[in-house]
Amino acid sequence: MASTSEPDDGASRPLLADQRESRDVSVAEDDAPPPAPEGGTFTKNLGALEAFAIVISIVIGSGIFTSPGSIDTNVPSPGSALVVWLVGGVLAWTGASTMAELGTAIPGEGGVQPYLQYIFGDVFGFLAAWTWIVAVMPATLAILSIVFVESIYSSLGVTDEAEKIEHKLFSILVLVVISVANSISTKASTRLNNFFVVTKFVTIAAVVIAGIVVAILQATDPQRDIGGRDWFKRSWFGNREVINPDGSKTDWNQLSEWEILGHYSAALYGALWAYSGWDKAIYISAELKAPARQLPLAINTAVPTIIFSFITANAAYYILLPWNVVSTTDSVAVTAITRLLGRGFGIVAAVLICLVVAGSLLGNSFVAGRMAVAAAKMDWFPRIFASVGHIGLKSRSEDEPESLDDGQSSSATTQSDAPINAITLSAVLSALYILLGNFRALLTFNGLGEYSFFFLTVLGAIVLRFREPGLRRPYKPFILVPLVFALVSGFVVIRGAFFAPVLALVVIVVWIIGLGFYWVRKRLAERQAE
Repeated sequence: MASTSEPDDGASRPLLADQRESRDVSVAEDDAPPPAPEGGTFTKNLGALEAFAIVISIVIGSGIFTSPGSIDTNVPSPGSALVVWLVGGVLAWTGASTMAELGTAIPGEGGVQPYLQYIFGDVFGFLAAWTWIVAVMPATLAILSIVFVESIYSSLGVTDEAEKIEHKLFSILVLVVISVANSISTKASTRLNNFFVVTKFVTIAAVVIAGIVVAILQATDPQRDIGGRDWFKRSWFGNREVINPDGSKTDWNQLSEWEILGHYSAALYGALWAYSGWDKAIYISAELKAPARQLPLAINTAVPTIIFSFITANAAYYILLPWNVVSTTDSVAVTAITRLLGRGFGIVAAVLICLVVAGSLLGNSFVAGRMAVAAAKMDWFPRIFASVGHIGLKSRSEDEPESLDDGQSSSATTQSDAPINAITLSAVLSALYILLGNFRALLTFNGLGEYSFFFLTVLGAIVLRFREPGLRRPYKPFILVPLVFALVSGFVVIRGAFFAPVLALVVIVVWIIGLGFYWVRKRLAERQAE
């Protein structure tokens, strides 16, 4: 019976099943989406807990420990900074909820790629895959590798070394180690990922507990000199003079409303970077046992947990440090612990933060290869990147039988199920970005490429609500959710392009090259078919 193979709530429906089975019978056949590959590349061995852990691991990375200073510089008060963190979190939640709607309605591996293909056509799906494979994900891994090494240098009191070749080679070494860890197997990497999730919560909890202890001690003895005292004596929402990293000062009472809006925009951009990764749960939707139920559950538990963690950690920073220090440091957690407990504990904090960044690296590397696999299965990239379990063409892929007649099925299951070729490609591109780029340039480059397609994807979800109202949607947030995200993400992209025209031009060049690659492969495929 149909009800047995496909429950009414769609919880167990495979996301890689034929899309036409999941559509309302009233939808015209001409509007049917592109056919999905038969069967999935990856084993459905992940549950909601693993998806929750992966989202936590990816999002809680360097941002919560490095972004507070840049956000504080661009807001008039600590209370305003906390509001920016809240707004950034809500935006991430609206985007993730919309992605969950698409992820449970439209089959496919590889993140936003199948959704854009379904809504706008093949070329948009390819261009999204191309941008993520050659730009967004490698740039993200490069940024995190640089931050990992910079945290070590900072704990030792060494600064201004990021452009030196030794620093870059060390960053590449960290990247290689993480890539090897992800190449072992899906289960091994998720188990290691769970360890990093625990480390992240321990690190944030340590900062929050320290802030609570200092707050209690100062409240019971106002004369005690411990931590920062501004939180106790000054208004959290009153305008104050901000000291910038270059030593200049910002007097908020002297700025026009337009100038203040510009500063708030910059602060929000920093918050969105800290929350980046909220979309990554859909990258592993094809490996969830019951994606229609588990994907929304993972997102709607992980994102609020992250928002709460970020706001409480930032409140603790403002309790532990004088407010004029927060805006001038890019290592606020290490600075706070060092100031409170001494240099030894500061080094311990730096080690924990390195583990946090390593966890984010592991999670991003885990999903980076999945996009290349999906693109290769669509014949957008060479088929070698669709292979799993081996380096090269020989693989346990979707082209091989599920079971072997010669009794080797048990040994096959012990092989790696990781997309090693795709992970290798991502690592090589990331290494090139490390050698050729720097943290701030890569950050802007990554944001422009990423949010351009986030905007298109969420806009597409809105279009789909009206174009195909009968499309089966096991999870469907209120229409205001995607509308809010589309408006803000569109603003972020336009603002970033105006403020960084050179990097915007680089992104456009990447798109032009990608379109050329797409056209060449399409022509070759047509000639082979003749």
